[in-house]
Amino acid sequence: MGILKEFKAFAMRGNVIDLAVGVVIGGAFGGIVNSLVGDVIMPIIGVLTGGVDFSGLSYTVGKAVIAYGKFIQAIFTFIIIAFSLFMVIKGMNATKKKEEEAPAAPPAPSKEEVLLGEIRDLLKDRR
Repeated sequence: MGILKEFKAFAMRGNVIDLAVGVVIGGAFGGIVNSLVGDVIMPIIGVLTGGVDFSGLSYTVGKAVIAYGKFIQAIFTFIIIAFSLFMVIKGMNATKKKEEEAPAAPPAPSKEEVLLGEIRDLLKDRR
């Protein structure tokens, strides 16, 4: 029974649930990016390159088919996902910097500093 309680405590931690949500959203985002690349970007690139359909590009060696067009499409998908994540992280870092740049109130002087200041002022007054 102790192992089940430990596992439940582990699984219900915020980090594990956040990770699970991130994986699900990441999968959905991957589907959107795949559609963007396959259905929007690659046809435009195909038109710009003279009507080449990258997904159909392949090379046959014996009975093996090397579908390098799908590989090219996967590279474009990766670049778009990497750039999107870069922009999200850059935005998060900019927000974090603004929070860190907010000036903190100076710490209160210690008793020793206050005492030394009083001594300094008394010495100034003696002159």
